[in-house]
Amino acid sequence: MLRILLIVSTVCYWYALGGISSIVAREPIAEEKISVYINLWHSRLYLKNKDGEVLSAYPIAAGAKDTPSPIGTFRIIHKSKNWGGGFGSRWLGLNVSWGTYGIHGTNRPETIGTFASHGCFRMNNQDIEKLYDKVSIGTAVIIDGPIMGHDHITYRILVPGSRGALTQLVQNRLKAAGYYHGVCHGKFNRQTERAVIRFQQKEGLKVTGQIQFEDLCYLGIIE
Repeated sequence: MLRILLIVSTVCYWYALGGISSIVAREPIAEEKISVYINLWHSRLYLKNKDGEVLSAYPIAAGAKDTPSPIGTFRIIHKSKNWGGGFGSRWLGLNVSWGTYGIHGTNRPETIGTFASHGCFRMNNQDIEKLYDKVSIGTAVIIDGPIMGHDHITYRILVPGSRGALTQLVQNRLKAAGYYHGVCHGKFNRQTERAVIRFQQKEGLKVTGQIQFEDLCYLGIIE
């Protein structure tokens, strides 16, 4: 069984939006005064000061089973007002490398406290407006939760085209073992597929080019 150290890697994901009042990241902030902590187990978002003390807490709605929210440490790289509709009155974009994710308001407050989104974090509009005024471009956002996105899902099969925190974790493990030499961006591309095949061949596993239950166990990601 491989014993591989997890390498934490985060790649900035930049994007532009038109027709909306917005602020886009240009330079990192000099000092960490506050941070955002999201707990998927409790469906809560916490604003903390630099000493880790909770300044405020809000209920959220996170990703549904088939569209889980990202797990890891990210930063706010985009702030926008007046989105309206399903995105509510505010948007805080995150630098998730495998897609566009953010913290935003909603026109469906009844979903707060559930797993109902496409991966973003919904908040009541009055709550996101308060949070929006307290955070800045560069504020750290730590997202904590089950590695599969939901605590009752034991594993997910990864195939070419898969995206997410689990794909990024597999890339990290394969890179640490010397099979993968690309960027750990959470996107199961052709380079990742070739690395998976090399890994399966070398370790005597069934060669599928996919990551299945046996592969996740062998990489030490699940037991």
